[in-house]
This record gives sequence, structure tokens and C-alpha cells, in this order.
Amino acid sequence: MSFIGWSQILLFFALVLAVTKPLGVYLFRVLEGDTRPLPRVLGPVERLLLRLCGAADRREQTWGAYASSLLAFSLFSVLIVYGLQRVQHLLPFNPQGLGAVGPELAFNTAVSFTTNTNWQSYAGESTLSYFTQMVALAWQNFVSAAAGMGVALALARGFTRRPGPDGQKTLGNFWVDVMNATLYVLLPLCLVYALFLVSQGVLQNFTPYAQVVTLEGASQTLAQGPVASQEAIKTLGTNGGGFFNANSAHPFENPTPLTNLVQMLSIFAIPAALTYTYGKMAGDHRQGWALLAAMSVLFLVGVAAVYAAESQANPAVSAAGQVAQAGNLEGKEVRNGVAASALFATVTTAASCGAVNAMHDSFTPLGGLVPMVNMQLGEVVFGGVGAGLYGILVMVVLSVFIAGLMVGRTPEYLGKKIEAREMKLAMLYVLIFPLFTLGFSGLASVLQQGVSSLNNAGPHGLSEILYAYTSGTANNGSAFAGLNANTPFWNITLGVAMLGGRFLMMVPALAIAGSMVGKKVVPAGPGTLPTHGVLFTGLLVSVIVVVGALTFFPALSLSPIVEHFLAGAGKLY
Repeated sequence: MSFIGWSQILLFFALVLAVTKPLGVYLFRVLEGDTRPLPRVLGPVERLLLRLCGAADRREQTWGAYASSLLAFSLFSVLIVYGLQRVQHLLPFNPQGLGAVGPELAFNTAVSFTTNTNWQSYAGESTLSYFTQMVALAWQNFVSAAAGMGVALALARGFTRRPGPDGQKTLGNFWVDVMNATLYVLLPLCLVYALFLVSQGVLQNFTPYAQVVTLEGASQTLAQGPVASQEAIKTLGTNGGGFFNANSAHPFENPTPLTNLVQMLSIFAIPAALTYTYGKMAGDHRQGWALLAAMSVLFLVGVAAVYAAESQANPAVSAAGQVAQAGNLEGKEVRNGVAASALFATVTTAASCGAVNAMHDSFTPLGGLVPMVNMQLGEVVFGGVGAGLYGILVMVVLSVFIAGLMVGRTPEYLGKKIEAREMKLAMLYVLIFPLFTLGFSGLASVLQQGVSSLNNAGPHGLSEILYAYTSGTANNGSAFAGLNANTPFWNITLGVAMLGGRFLMMVPALAIAGSMVGKKVVPAGPGTLPTHGVLFTGLLVSVIVVVGALTFFPALSLSPIVEHFLAGAGKLY
């Protein structure tokens, strides 16, 4: 570790804090305050699209109607993305003449981008045409992020709204929320962002791949394409799917230290800002700051652990008597170095993004442990766009329930009682994630179709399996990349895990919102637990860590933890 390395980390975190309030205010005005920027330019587009969706009257929906709209739109998205991949050889903007994508891979990719996971079992530059990258994948990068923001807003309304005089329990309108998030948040920001990336050297063209001769006289193919436009929403929408197989380690996607910093900042920008937006919705900014503080504690501990682990040589190298003063540089771009690689790995797994600028499979065992744990904590360490906010609010429900048990009072949050129905739904939300992650990991560990794809045996091979299903179910999309996931078994099981991790967790969150929105607000009393101070932040962090540790510690003990000790004894896999 070095002063420069820590300076990079602290500068990044300071920038995150700097953008939280102004962007949070903007999100509140656009998504809740009914203040529209660019009304003359985008207003007619918004009205036309809402008319096509049957939501021109902007009538608000109950939680069931909101969830039905979400599921219907997502099913439609999966079918469209799947179909475009299957016929891409017949469509324009395919100068390389790439063929149709196979059915299992097309299913996996369609589900992956619809669920905001962006897991990639393929190399983009050799599999997908420019048309498919733009029309299928980039489109989903926008609307899947917008859908996550919509669910977060719906849950926030459930906690913060007072019951109306007519007793109607509505949470907003899914189509309006998605439209506002896309037209007034994601599109304008990505337009500016993409132009910035182009100014730094990120590609944006429709040129066929170039054949060049290297200095050694060998022939090399340089892939090109409309990269900057997809790169912008890839990080801002916490999508993570790279135009190229090397993702943000590729110089055409991430060419300079400045683009590396801005990409990391854009990953955290909206998840952090939504906490401030939530505080404004609650009428108490401290509620949002408490959530941000809990996220920040978990993030800072994680990045410190990864940086410390990667600043040391691999235990096997140390056991062999070798000295690696620069730390563990295997799998990292020298131009990024250890600090920027460790920071990027922590950011992308804390925020459910999945973009990478280094090979996580080459991290030390403990360095690879932290990104995995970031996801296993429940996508709440900032989390994805929208997903981070509704995920941590479910953890808030668990925290106030536990606090209520300790003091012998009925748990309350923002003056509304947390009762049996909300706790059942919260536990369903919490249990879905390990059910898919550990269930599929166990299945893949004993079936030939699973283990045949591994490049490593022993605990590292188990880490590759566990990381894959953790990433898929958490809708992250990053990978250890030490296994070949482009097989029917992996494409189908990961696709199912991604669907479960997205929609079987969104529906209980919306159900909690529907249950809470109609409840009366009880004035705070002497025994009411304040949910905006240091004490509650500490309780929330503890609950998140304990739930994740109790669930996944046995599996982690058999994979990266035991690998760390075995590598120190010179045992490699």
C-alpha cells in the first residue's frame, strides 16, 4: 500500500459524497417533484410513449398492478432481445458478417440484460453485431436500470406516503417512473458522458474491424464499433456488460486514468444520490444520510481489505521465497496498478455493476473474497441503480424488527408499525438469494456438466462456481472468469438464477410497499428507536453483516478462505 494509492481511494470517495446531494435533488425533482427539464424537447416523446403504453392518464397503481406491469414489460424485453440475437445475421450494421447467436446463449444474454445483470458468456467483439449491441443490449441497459429505479421509488413511497382520504393504496405508475428515469435522467447524462468518453479516446464508429501488422510482423485484428454510447450507460446504469470481452481493461473502453476514475464515479453516482432522494421523500434528510453512512462503512472496509490483500504477493509466491514489492500484479493492467484495480473491483461488486478493469480470478484468495462478499451481503453496499435502495430498505425492516424485540416494543419505521406480514415478506426477500446461489452452486459442484467447465480444481474451482452464481443471482455480472460458462448447463442455470435474483426479490419488495403505504403514522414516543443516528447506522451495518455471514460463511470457508491457507503452504490449484 502507498500514499498515492490511498489518495486515489479517498479522492474517489470524496467525489461520491460531492455528487450525492445535487444529483439526489435533481432525481427528486424529476421522479417525485414533477419538475421536468427539457419539456419542449422531450415532452412530446414522453406523451407519445405513455400513450403507447396505455398510461397516458398517469393513473397510479397498486403494488399488484405495479408488479404486473414490471413483469409484463420484462417478459416482452426478454423476447425482443432473444429474437434480435437469433436473426442478427439478417439485420444491418453487421460488417463482420457474424452469424446468429445459439439458442441457449441467446436466452442467457436476453435474461442477463433484462435483469440488469449483464453477465456475458461470450466475447462481444466476436459474437454480436453492431446492431445487436446498440438496439438490443444498449436499449436494455437503459430500461432495466430505469425499472430498478421505479421499484426503489415504489418502496420508498410505501414507507413515506400517508394514507389518502379515500383509503387508496397506490405507489405510483410503473410506466411513468420508467419513462421519467429514462428520458430525464439516464439519456441526458449519458449523452454528455458519451461525448466525454469520445474526447478521451473511446471509440464510436461503424467501421469494419481493421487488420494491422504489429511491430513483430504479426497480423492482428483490431475490433471497433459504437463503444462510447454503450460504455456510458454500462456504468451509469450499473449494467457492466462490456462491448469488448476485456471490458474496462480494454483501452478502447477505458483508455486513461481520468476515464477510469469517471467510470467508477458514475457507477456509484445514482445509487448514492437515491439515498438523498429518499431522505427528501421522507421529509427528513437524516434518514437518507443514515442509509448512505451504512453503505459507506461497508464499502470502505471492503476496499481497504482488497487493497491490503492485493498489495501483498500471492501467498504461494511468498511461500516460494520470492519477493513481489509491487504486490500482486497478475491479471491487472500495469497502467492501472494495484490501487486502481482494487478500488474498481470493490466498486463494481459493491454497486452490482459487474464492469471490470482487472481479472478477479487472478486476485489473491482474500482479495477475491471481498468482491464475492460484497454481492453476498444482498446488493446493499450502494447496490445497483434502484436495487441498492430497495435492498437496504428491506434490511432496515429487519433491523427495526430486531431492535423492537430487544426493547420489547412493536417495531416502527417512520411512524408506521412493522407487523407480521412485512416480516414474512422481508424474510422471503432475504431467503431467495441464498436459495438460488447455494442451490445452484451445490448442483454445479457435483454434476459433470458443471465441473467440466472449470479451469481450476479444489477450493479455487469452488470459488469460481460460487462466484458465478453469486454474481448471477445478485444481478452483478462480473466473473472470476476461470470457467467456460458458454455451455447449455451454465447458460440455462445462470439464466434461471438471474431471473430469480431479480424478480423473486422485486415482488416481495413491492408487496412490502403495498402493505406499508396504507398504514397510519403513529407519532414518535419516548421509546421510539431513532432511525437517523449513529446507533441505528451501526445496527443496520451489523444486521447486514450477520445475515450475510451466517448464510455464506460455510461456503466461503471451503473456497477462498481455505485456499488462502493452502496457498501459504505452497498448494496451488
